[in-house]
Amino acid sequence: MINLTVNGKPRSVEESIPLKDYLLSFGVKLDHVAVGYNGEVIKKEEYSKVSLSDGDVLEIVRPVGGG
Repeated sequence: MINLTVNGKPRSVEESIPLKDYLLSFGVKLDHVAVGYNGEVIKKEEYSKVSLSDGDVLEIVRPVGGG
């Protein structure tokens, strides 16, 4: 079991998976998201290269419309 912190809340996954697959599992549109991974902003091109590990911290930010 891989334990993560996502937007300040504890989460877990069965095994290490690429960040891209993790985001897609929640229906996140990759074109409209910014991701902080262990304190660093990750470029979209890197999402498939980053594998989630126990103790990782993610901040997932999506734009919010309004006016």
